Amino acid sequence: MWGPSPAFADSANHAIAMHGEPALPADFKHFQYVNPDAPKGGRLIIGLLGSFDSLNPYVVRGEAVMGLRTYVYAPLMQRNQDEPFTLYPLIAEKIDVPDDRSSVTFYINPRAKFSDGHAVTVDDVIFSWELLKDKGWPNQRTHYAKVEKVERVGSNGVKFSFPNANDRELPLIMALLMVLPKHAIDPEKFDQATLEKPIAAGPYVVTDMKVGTSLTLKRVQDWWGDNLPSNKGMYNFDEIRYEFYRDNNSLFEAFKKGLVDMRAEDDPAKWSRDYDFPAVKDGRVTLETIPTGMPRTLQTYVFNTRRDIFADVRVREALVTLFDFEWMNKNLFRGAYERTESLFHGSELAAFQKPASPLEKSYLQHANAKLAPEFLDGTWKLAATDGTARDRTLLRAALNKFEDAGWVHVNGKLVNRKTGQPFTFEVMANTRDEERVLLSWKKTLDQAGIDMRIRQVDSAQAERRRQTYDFDMTKWNYISSLSPGNEQAIRWGSKTATQPGSVNLAGVKDPAVDALLEKLVAAKTREELVSASRALDRVLMAGYYMLPLYNIPAWHIAHWSRVKIPAKPALAGSMMETWWYTNP
Repeated sequence: MWGPSPAFADSANHAIAMHGEPALPADFKHFQYVNPDAPKGGRLIIGLLGSFDSLNPYVVRGEAVMGLRTYVYAPLMQRNQDEPFTLYPLIAEKIDVPDDRSSVTFYINPRAKFSDGHAVTVDDVIFSWELLKDKGWPNQRTHYAKVEKVERVGSNGVKFSFPNANDRELPLIMALLMVLPKHAIDPEKFDQATLEKPIAAGPYVVTDMKVGTSLTLKRVQDWWGDNLPSNKGMYNFDEIRYEFYRDNNSLFEAFKKGLVDMRAEDDPAKWSRDYDFPAVKDGRVTLETIPTGMPRTLQTYVFNTRRDIFADVRVREALVTLFDFEWMNKNLFRGAYERTESLFHGSELAAFQKPASPLEKSYLQHANAKLAPEFLDGTWKLAATDGTARDRTLLRAALNKFEDAGWVHVNGKLVNRKTGQPFTFEVMANTRDEERVLLSWKKTLDQAGIDMRIRQVDSAQAERRRQTYDFDMTKWNYISSLSPGNEQAIRWGSKTATQPGSVNLAGVKDPAVDALLEKLVAAKTREELVSASRALDRVLMAGYYMLPLYNIPAWHIAHWSRVKIPAKPALAGSMMETWWYTNP
């Protein structure tokens, strides 16, 4: 059992919630979505599209493997996925936060170790904060720069103070700081892509690697965090291997042959059509439909408003109008999708079909947001077509919007009234499935005289171009929690619009958005958070910064029956960290 450290303040707590109190007491045994008796052992093979060229997931350069942050590195505290935003012990075993949230103090677990055996110390925490503040991702640099003072507290504590931040989420963001080993990292080289195997404090280490082809992680035997209640029933596989595939068809065939253990299917038409192969019929492959209580993933094609052609909101609205979701859903997806019409679709945070409350209206007035009546009264929705792929009414409506913005239809082409420049743009596509959707949209755009070019690029090239905003339109998925906060500023705030590597891909620079983002992070109650989220939702959807696509209300996961999944998923859905292996 874990014994208490000798040096905490009397006010220190075992957990912190963004709003209200943590759901689990200090003596909780495990999270509710795990199997606490799950056996250790076996191997999980995960198939991914694309490739990788770096093992550093905390810098802009290079394309790192997504699982490194989950399995190899460890933060100060970790989330309970059954709560909107509550953190429990990991490297930090206690946390102390004043009522005004102007500082946060962490007490380091004396048993925490890096994979090379070195103890995790306060020096490592301070080093990690400084390094990521200076050379990490743009969101890390933004968040960590708000800290004005760092102090040691006793033998195992560190206090970060930010009296002028006015950011009630910042203590939780600091608690998610990934702790890096000071003794093993050269700060001068940290911002470079690297294939050097990382030393970290998480449950796995990198063992074998074939660049761009495969990566293998091995579970640390007697990992220091194994017996923490927040880790009980998690990290059960002895080995996790990522196999990389160039296209989705090859990946699917590999799964059918048992070369890959699991597959998350995001195409509901494929789910209903193609998962009837022999291994499904005889029970060797299990199909799961797993509900999630989270906002639906916002799948979009983002307009780069840094480009002159997309600078006018009327142009962006016209292009969105010409997306024939109804035809695509019927003919490509067997009617399985619903249209996404909110940043937070499917949750209480969404403004869609809800009139603005008095509190929302006060936020919008404070932000000096100018919205059409339909965005305030809850009647706005995306234009729906007749599903024929030749809806003349919506085509005329779109052409009228183009004309208002200075583009006219001449001899079958849409051209600029003043310059005669044709309306043409390029969209990056990473997969054949993306290309199929874009080709359907292109047919409608052709009717309006618009020349849309589809550029197939590999994942590494697409990432490099996104990091430098070298694109007209690109696919991007925004994932939100039930407690949106500073990550929204990274996506939509003016300060990140010019930062290379940020996910403000649209280049949003709107004072009204910035004002609402401040309301979001300053929210003291759930009501304030929901109101700020809905107000932000209205302003961004009215800006038509993206082409919203579609969503499904549950996850579709197929897995070979040697891999087991807990019966009760988390509020956030099923997590691979909770799965385990059994002998067939």
